[in-house]
Amino acid sequence: MNVAAILKLKGREVFTTAPDTPLLDIARLLSEHRIGCIVIVGPDGKVIGIVSERDIVRELSRAGASVLKEPVEACMTKAVVSCRESDTIDRLMGEMTAHRFRHMPVVDRGRLVGLVSIGDVVRMRIAEAEMEAAAMRDYIATG
Repeated sequence: MNVAAILKLKGREVFTTAPDTPLLDIARLLSEHRIGCIVIVGPDGKVIGIVSERDIVRELSRAGASVLKEPVEACMTKAVVSCRESDTIDRLMGEMTAHRFRHMPVVDRGRLVGLVSIGDVVRMRIAEAEMEAAAMRDYIATG
Protein backbone atom coordinates (compact mmCIF):
# COMPACT_ATOMS: atom_id res chain seq x y z
CA MET A 1 0.00 0.00 0.00
CA ASN A 2 1.11 3.54 -0.68
CA VAL A 3 0.15 7.17 -0.08
CA ALA A 4 -1.96 7.30 -3.26
CA ALA A 5 -4.22 4.57 -1.80
CA ILE A 6 -4.72 6.61 1.38
CA LEU A 7 -5.58 9.76 -0.57
CA LYS A 8 -8.00 7.82 -2.76
CA LEU A 9 -9.94 6.82 0.37
CA LYS A 10 -9.77 10.02 2.41
CA GLY A 11 -9.61 12.68 -0.28
CA ARG A 12 -7.11 15.41 -1.02
CA GLU A 13 -8.53 18.36 0.91
CA VAL A 14 -5.88 20.19 2.91
CA PHE A 15 -6.40 23.29 5.03
CA THR A 16 -3.77 25.88 4.22
CA THR A 17 -3.03 29.45 5.17
CA ALA A 18 -0.47 32.20 4.65
CA PRO A 19 2.55 32.75 6.93
CA ASP A 20 1.19 36.06 8.22
CA THR A 21 -2.00 34.52 9.67
CA PRO A 22 -2.23 35.21 13.44
CA LEU A 23 -1.84 32.17 15.67
CA LEU A 24 -5.29 32.78 17.21
CA ASP A 25 -6.86 32.43 13.75
CA ILE A 26 -4.93 29.18 13.29
CA ALA A 27 -6.28 27.87 16.62
CA ARG A 28 -9.81 28.77 15.56
CA LEU A 29 -9.42 26.96 12.23
CA LEU A 30 -8.08 23.85 13.94
CA SER A 31 -11.00 23.83 16.35
CA GLU A 32 -13.67 24.71 13.80
CA HIS A 33 -12.62 22.02 11.35
CA ARG A 34 -11.58 19.48 14.01
CA ILE A 35 -8.16 19.01 12.47
CA GLY A 36 -4.70 18.63 13.96
CA CYS A 37 -2.60 20.83 11.70
CA ILE A 38 -2.59 23.43 8.96
CA VAL A 39 -0.08 23.62 6.14
CA ILE A 40 1.48 27.02 5.55
CA VAL A 41 1.99 27.96 1.90
CA GLY A 42 3.84 30.82 0.27
CA PRO A 43 2.45 33.10 -2.44
CA ASP A 44 3.59 30.59 -5.05
CA GLY A 45 1.54 27.81 -3.41
CA LYS A 46 4.58 25.87 -2.21
CA VAL A 47 4.74 24.40 1.29
CA ILE A 48 6.86 26.60 3.56
CA GLY A 49 5.75 25.30 6.94
CA ILE A 50 3.29 23.36 9.02
CA VAL A 51 1.71 24.16 12.38
CA SER A 52 0.00 21.73 14.72
CA GLU A 53 -1.91 21.85 17.97
CA ARG A 54 1.33 20.86 19.71
CA ASP A 55 3.14 23.87 18.25
CA ILE A 56 0.47 26.22 19.58
CA VAL A 57 0.54 24.67 23.05
CA ARG A 58 4.34 24.88 23.10
CA GLU A 59 4.24 28.58 22.16
CA LEU A 60 1.53 29.35 24.72
CA SER A 61 3.60 27.75 27.47
CA ARG A 62 6.71 29.65 26.34
CA ALA A 63 5.29 33.14 25.86
CA GLY A 64 1.73 33.22 27.20
CA ALA A 65 -1.46 34.35 25.51
CA SER A 66 0.19 37.34 23.81
CA VAL A 67 1.74 34.90 21.31
CA LEU A 68 -1.73 34.38 19.80
CA LYS A 69 -1.41 37.75 18.06
CA GLU A 70 1.86 36.73 16.40
CA PRO A 71 1.98 35.46 12.80
CA VAL A 72 2.12 31.71 12.41
CA GLU A 73 5.50 31.90 10.70
CA ALA A 74 7.04 32.71 14.09
CA CYS A 75 6.26 29.23 15.46
CA MET A 76 5.57 26.98 12.48
CA THR A 77 7.82 24.06 11.69
CA LYS A 78 9.85 25.23 8.70
CA ALA A 79 11.77 22.04 7.98
CA VAL A 80 8.74 20.19 6.67
CA VAL A 81 9.19 16.51 5.88
CA SER A 82 6.90 15.63 3.01
CA CYS A 83 6.14 12.51 1.00
CA ARG A 84 5.09 11.50 -2.50
CA GLU A 85 2.06 9.51 -3.58
CA SER A 86 4.33 6.59 -4.49
CA ASP A 87 5.80 6.34 -0.98
CA THR A 88 4.90 3.26 1.03
CA ILE A 89 3.01 3.20 4.29
CA ASP A 90 6.07 1.64 5.92
CA ARG A 91 8.18 4.66 4.89
CA LEU A 92 5.61 7.06 6.36
CA MET A 93 5.45 5.12 9.61
CA GLY A 94 9.23 5.22 9.84
CA GLU A 95 9.46 8.96 9.15
CA MET A 96 6.63 9.86 11.51
CA THR A 97 8.11 7.74 14.28
CA ALA A 98 11.69 8.95 13.79
CA HIS A 99 10.76 12.65 13.66
CA ARG A 100 7.87 12.44 16.15
CA PHE A 101 5.19 14.17 14.09
CA ARG A 102 1.65 13.17 13.18
CA HIS A 103 1.04 14.81 9.80
CA MET A 104 2.90 14.71 6.52
CA PRO A 105 2.11 16.83 3.46
CA VAL A 106 1.98 14.99 0.14
CA VAL A 107 3.82 16.92 -2.56
CA ASP A 108 4.00 16.36 -6.32
CA ARG A 109 6.34 18.49 -8.44
CA GLY A 110 6.63 20.99 -5.61
CA ARG A 111 2.86 21.38 -5.20
CA LEU A 112 0.74 20.28 -2.25
CA VAL A 113 -1.64 17.49 -3.31
CA GLY A 114 -2.77 16.04 0.03
CA LEU A 115 -2.04 15.44 3.68
CA VAL A 116 -1.61 12.14 5.50
CA SER A 117 -1.97 11.69 9.26
CA ILE A 118 -0.67 8.93 11.48
CA GLY A 119 -4.31 7.91 11.95
CA ASP A 120 -4.65 7.45 8.19
CA VAL A 121 -1.50 5.33 8.12
CA VAL A 122 -2.58 3.16 11.05
CA ARG A 123 -6.07 2.66 9.55
CA MET A 124 -4.57 1.57 6.24
CA ARG A 125 -2.05 -0.74 7.93
CA ILE A 126 -4.81 -2.40 9.96
CA ALA A 127 -6.92 -2.91 6.82
CA GLU A 128 -3.89 -4.42 5.09
CA ALA A 129 -3.27 -6.80 8.03
CA GLU A 130 -6.93 -7.83 8.07
CA MET A 131 -6.83 -8.62 4.34
CA GLU A 132 -3.69 -10.71 4.81
CA ALA A 133 -5.27 -12.60 7.72
CA ALA A 134 -8.44 -13.29 5.71
CA ALA A 135 -6.37 -14.54 2.77
CA MET A 136 -4.41 -16.82 5.10
CA ARG A 137 -7.63 -18.20 6.63
CA ASP A 138 -9.04 -18.88 3.16
CA TYR A 139 -5.83 -20.59 2.11
CA ILE A 140 -5.80 -22.82 5.21
CA ALA A 141 -9.52 -23.65 4.87
CA THR A 142 -9.24 -24.64 1.21
CA GLY A 143 -5.68 -25.96 1.20
